[in-house]
Amino acid sequence: MAGATMLQLQERVLLPRTAWKLADLAVLSLLLALLAHRAASLLAVTAGGAAPACTWCWLAALVCEAWFTVVWLLTVNGKWNPVRIDELPAVDMFLLALDYPAGKLACYVSDDGCSPLTCFALREAAEFARLWVPFCRKHGVSVRAPFVYFSSSSGAGARDDEFQRDWTAMKSEYEKLVSRIENADEESLARRGDGEFAEFVGAECRNHPTIIKVLRDSGKAGDGNGIPSLIYISREKSPRHQHHFKAGAMNVLTRVPAVLTNAPIMLNVDCDNFANNPQIALHAMCLLLGFDDEVQSCFAQAPEKVHGALKDDPFGNQMEVFYEKLGFGIAGLQGMFYFGTGCFHRRKVIYGVPPESTDVQPTRMRVSPSHKELQKMFGSSKELIESVRSTISGEMFVTVPMVDLASRTDVAKEVSASSYEAATSWGQEVTTFCRFGLVYGSVAEDILTGQRIHAAGWRSALMNINPPAFLGDAPTGGPASLTQYKRWATGLQEIILNRNNPILLCISKHLEFRQCLAYLVLDVWPLRVPFELCYTLLGPCCLLANRSFLPKVTFCHHHIILAETFSNHTECRLSARAWWNNHRMQRIVSSSAWLLAFLTVVLKTLGLSETVFDVTCKEQDGAPDGGDPERFTFDSSPVFIPPTALTILTVVAIAVGGVAGAAGGPGVGEFVCCGWLVLCFWPFVRWLAGMGSYAIPWSVRIK
Repeated sequence: MAGATMLQLQERVLLPRTAWKLADLAVLSLLLALLAHRAASLLAVTAGGAAPACTWCWLAALVCEAWFTVVWLLTVNGKWNPVRIDELPAVDMFLLALDYPAGKLACYVSDDGCSPLTCFALREAAEFARLWVPFCRKHGVSVRAPFVYFSSSSGAGARDDEFQRDWTAMKSEYEKLVSRIENADEESLARRGDGEFAEFVGAECRNHPTIIKVLRDSGKAGDGNGIPSLIYISREKSPRHQHHFKAGAMNVLTRVPAVLTNAPIMLNVDCDNFANNPQIALHAMCLLLGFDDEVQSCFAQAPEKVHGALKDDPFGNQMEVFYEKLGFGIAGLQGMFYFGTGCFHRRKVIYGVPPESTDVQPTRMRVSPSHKELQKMFGSSKELIESVRSTISGEMFVTVPMVDLASRTDVAKEVSASSYEAATSWGQEVTTFCRFGLVYGSVAEDILTGQRIHAAGWRSALMNINPPAFLGDAPTGGPASLTQYKRWATGLQEIILNRNNPILLCISKHLEFRQCLAYLVLDVWPLRVPFELCYTLLGPCCLLANRSFLPKVTFCHHHIILAETFSNHTECRLSARAWWNNHRMQRIVSSSAWLLAFLTVVLKTLGLSETVFDVTCKEQDGAPDGGDPERFTFDSSPVFIPPTALTILTVVAIAVGGVAGAAGGPGVGEFVCCGWLVLCFWPFVRWLAGMGSYAIPWSVRIK
């Protein structure tokens, strides 16, 4: 209507946080004062003045502390522009009564393990959904994951007898579902007489043809239950072709839906996550469609929240401070990072289409590309090319013709073949701005892809809603936690060492300078290893060598950083115990997982090894060994060798320094530093000489 005011579906409001910024400036002045003191002391040596007790120790400390200051500045850059995102105004309450039309939803499940048990479980879940979805809508159930709902609801004190009867019947059906899945046998499923799982016979995890099964077609069901289509996909694997880990699976999950349903919006969720808010699709649409210019919202990323999170984050992997302090700050720059799960994407952005508002020459993806050009980019499938053409035309609300999904499985199998990407642009950068699908070249494919999207000029949105959009699992125990950190750090160092690192993207493309610095907060994780390891070793080495590396002042660099991180945790309403757990795990991770990741990528760069995609085990109930879930556990993995060696060195250094101390040698500061290390590595100290299932394995101690 002419002259009418357009109602915004969302709004970003910049938060000033003046006092917070003044505190950061005060911290910066203290850090610079310490660096100046060390530098002046070293310069005094060359001027013939009084030298510090150990020149090489002070020089090493100066280099390390200068690096820590740079990392601190990168972090502060990401925090300085926090925003509050307001969406779904009160006048639109009628909209909240809806979840989303089932006919516009299709669920694709990728099974890279090619397991008939997974396919069977999905089929059984689809049948259960015919009862579960109507129950949720009839009784206003907001928690749609049945294992969560039934574990937190007893049905007692029900508001009426009908609900009590329905709740009891539904819980019984759910228990039957769980029993059928848990008692199913993979081998017997593959050899069933009805041939439903015959395609799995003889299939190997890394060598099998594509298997696609339409378990439910909402266009044909016609039962009015509001259940979306459900399609099982196990892409072809062959020793002759690279499968590119999760990025390869995600690119198959981009192509297969393109020839079946071709929705303009895609949501990807990891297998250990579940939807915690039934209105997430509506919230995402407000973020993706609520801007005047679509360049502002190439994707909407939800923070990763942990279901059944252990109290006080004993393994330092719940990332609460990161999302609350850095997340909102990064959202005020070029936008939140892509974290590989809980993210709504515009399909055309995944196809490499640049935003129209970028000040660049038109690319092949912006103008109308020819059939031959599309074939070279996206492969030989005629159906996929037509799907891509309709997507890059920019039509968001094109009505997709209703088709029998089962009749198009042959086309879907064609685009999920292991050889399909050969001589195409999938996963590659082929023009100045275009890349197609998730980018290959790093096991941190999510961060790499997000960087490339932002480098094309797009902006992203943070979807922070209450209740949280998705909940997932976090690894518990030492081995699983460190394996996850090692994989992350390996992928991040691969990014830093290739042409897609944020510095080059900032110089040559459209990645904004402050967004580049924000990406470096994560990307330099493994590069922190040499400096943190050197600084950690200074204390024990000075005690053993009867030297000193700490200034004769009442505070040091480490004290300032500790005080600031403690303040961040209290501001995020976390306990002192949570702060301590995150601090000690950061010390353990940097000397174990990050160190091995650093060495792995160095060896790969030298051509001496290949990157391995480490799969993280995430247990839903209790500890991996059935014991205390908060206990730090060990195995014989090499990841435990460096921190064990560091623990032994520190304990020996304290003993030697206490006996052989002399005038002019180490002061109280060096002993406090080593004592602090012992506290950080206390799980290693405790089980170094212990026996039993929780002790450090003898193979690790000997090495």
